[in-house]
Parts: sequence; structure tokens; C-alpha cells
Amino acid sequence: MEQTYMKEKPILQLVLSMSLPMVLSMTVNSLYNIVDSLFVARISENAMTALSLVFPIQNLVNSVAVGFAIGINAMIAFFMGAQEQKKADRTASAGVLLSILHGLIMMAVCILIIPGFLKLFTSDAEVIDLGVRYSNIVFGFAAVITLGCAFEKIFQSVGRMTVSMVSMLCGCIINIILDPVLIFGPGPFPALGMEGAAIATVTGQVISLVVYLIFCLVRPLPVRIRLKCLTDYMVDSSIQAENTSACGKDLHMGTEKSGKKELLFMLRRIYAIGIPATLNMALPSLMVSSLNSILAVYSQSYVVVLGAYNKLQTFLYLSSNGIVQGIRPLIGYNYGAGEHKRVKKIYNLSLSLIVGMMILGTVLCQLIPGQLIGLFSSSRETVEAGAAALRIISIGFVCSALSVTSCGALEGLGKGLPSLMISLSRYVVIIIPAAFVLSRFFGAAGVWHAFWITELVSAVVSFFVYRKA
Repeated sequence: MEQTYMKEKPILQLVLSMSLPMVLSMTVNSLYNIVDSLFVARISENAMTALSLVFPIQNLVNSVAVGFAIGINAMIAFFMGAQEQKKADRTASAGVLLSILHGLIMMAVCILIIPGFLKLFTSDAEVIDLGVRYSNIVFGFAAVITLGCAFEKIFQSVGRMTVSMVSMLCGCIINIILDPVLIFGPGPFPALGMEGAAIATVTGQVISLVVYLIFCLVRPLPVRIRLKCLTDYMVDSSIQAENTSACGKDLHMGTEKSGKKELLFMLRRIYAIGIPATLNMALPSLMVSSLNSILAVYSQSYVVVLGAYNKLQTFLYLSSNGIVQGIRPLIGYNYGAGEHKRVKKIYNLSLSLIVGMMILGTVLCQLIPGQLIGLFSSSRETVEAGAAALRIISIGFVCSALSVTSCGALEGLGKGLPSLMISLSRYVVIIIPAAFVLSRFFGAAGVWHAFWITELVSAVVSFFVYRKA
């Protein structure tokens, strides 16, 4: 198979070639999110409020789409490494079909519940109306989002990271270009306002999906996506499973099973990885909401500080998340191929790279915290409070590298629950109680200290969880 380079190419060159395209893509995607919000804010303050209220539901849809796609990614990479082409084909085919189904279900549910959801947070009729108008268009294309995520992870699972980069860049750039055109209607274009923002968003998503489909036609994937790959399960009365390797006996059938049972086994494995991955992505939102409720008791400026920190840490963790996306298929492939030593080397190298990034982030937050917070606020009180917060929070950056790397590696190994355990310790189990208790003794500063304490404890948890898994 052409993917054999994943177990032959030098580790450093391999990790960088897989990760750097995703680092660039995620940076541009972050920039797009900021620009999109800026244009919507120019419509009116109510429009920005509506967009903010709809965002948690959008984030949930994206979490489900990406989480399930991570499950597809891990299983394809494993089967390709184990030289089980038919199972890789069936995983890709089932993943695409189920992604479409997930999208259609979420489209119906989200459009149905969004009016009631908005009314939980506001009684302003205009805000509700703007939110519903935006949501009806965006969620109407939920299947495009889920299908696009599926193709993204399928391409990544076979090492074609550059295709993912090109697709994401095309979608983001188109969105950025269309935002001012469709929202404000310069020249011959009609001013569509909130609907224009939604149309620009879904157009970017459609373009990304089209790019993937074009690449599938021009340069076919090593895995086949065909309905026939699934019907083969039903045609065969039984399927003789391949010999089980010592590294992956839990992912093989090992004995003769009916085609239906093998299909159910594969789907269980995808969901066993995908559901924890989905929860991993949703947990930070729960953490922020909980910490906001604690900080709001002391001053609204502390809520602003937390919001500014979240934007800053997004840029800091973009690079590390790009590396994580790059190593998932590498670890899965080498694990499936029985290359245990390479799995260990990939993990150690990735950890070293992420530690280097976290050291850089720590230095910046210690040396110029005021300037960093000043990007988001001109209030002297907020800047001073934010500078103090960054200096405290950044103490835990280096420790967090172990948790970030371990989560990505565990997902690559197809072990979703251990990965979820680490994320729960970082975003819920430790930080929320710690922030609540410490704030009673040290005020808002107690919340900032809860960050580095949590990262330290989570690093210890990550070490033992990863070794056991």
C-alpha cells in the first residue's frame, strides 16, 4: 500500500509533514471565526448577541461531526496499518453514510429547538428573530458539515494532510470574501444582513466539501467509499477474520463471524472512539460557563479577562492541536502494523514539540501579559487584572503538554474512554471544584491558580492513564 511510508519514513520528517499543514489550516480557521464575528457585529449589537447565543448549538453540531469523524480516522488508519484493506473500505463507507444520517437528524432537531433555546436567554423579539433566521440557514446544511468532517478525517487517515489544508483554506477564504458582500451588499449585490452571514458560512462549507470530492475524482483515495462495501457484509454468510496480531487483538474478530456481526463490531468501535472525542470537544464550553458564574460574583471585568484568555490560549494551542491531528493516523497505522517502537518514538517526539510551544507561550505570558490582554480591552483595570491572571495561569502551560499529547495518542490508538478520562480531569472534575474552593479563600485569583493546579494534576493522571492503556 502507498501508506507504508508511515512506518518507513524518518519520524521527525514524518510528524512535521503530517502536522504543519493542519497547523496552518487551524490558524486560518481561527482568523475566519474572528473576522466573521467582526462583520456580524457591524450589523447591530442585537445581531452579535444572536450569533453568540446560537454559537453553543453550532459548537455542539461541530463536536458531533468531528468526534465521529475521529472514530472513522482511527479505525481506517489501524486497518490500513494491519493490511486489512476490506475493513478499511467498509469503515470509510459506513462512516460517510452515517455522517450524512447524523447531519440530517441534527438539522431537524436544531431547527426545531432553536426558537425555544433562544428564549431561555433573552426575551428580546429582535434577537430571537435574528437568531432563528440565521439558524434556519446554517443548520439546514448540517449534513454538509458532518460529511465534510468525515472526508477531512478520511483524507488525514491515509496521510493526505495537504488536501485537508487546501479544502479548509478554500472554505475559509470564500467565507471571508462573501461576508461583507452578502451582509452589506456593495454595488449590485443585495444587502442580506443576517441571512447574508449565514449564506456566506454555508457556502464556505459547501466549497470545502466540493474540494474533497474533486480530489476524490482526480486522485482516488486508497480506501474505497462504495455502498457495495457495506452490502458485502450482508451477502457473505460468514467472513473469516484475519489473524490477530498481538498489538491489536481487541480490534480484530479473531474467529469466524457473520458479516452482520462484523459490521456491528466495527460500528461499535467507531462510536467507542467518536463519542468520547465529541465529549472532549464539548467539555471546554462547560468549563468556561462554570468559571464565568464564579467570576461574575467578584467583577464583570474578570469575565472579560477569562474571555480574553480563551482567545489567546486558542492561538497558543492551535499549533499543538495541529500536531495532534497529524499524529493520530501515524499512531493508528503503526499500531495496526505492530510497530510499537515507532509508536513510542512518535509520541515522544510530539510531546517534545508541544512542550517547546508551551515554553514559548509561557515566556510571552510572563514577559508581556499586559500587551496581550490589551489586544482585547482598553480598560486599565481589566488589563491589570488580566496581566496578573496570565502570569498565574501560564505556570501550567508546560504541564498541559502531557495531557494534550496523551489525549491525541490515545484517540489514535482507538482508546476513546481513556482519552475522555484525561479531558474530564482537565475541564470538569478538578478545575471546577478547585476554582470554587480557592475563590473562597483568594477571590478571583483563586480561579487563576486553579488552572495550573489542574494542569499539574492532569499531567500525572495522563501519565498513568496512557501507560495503562
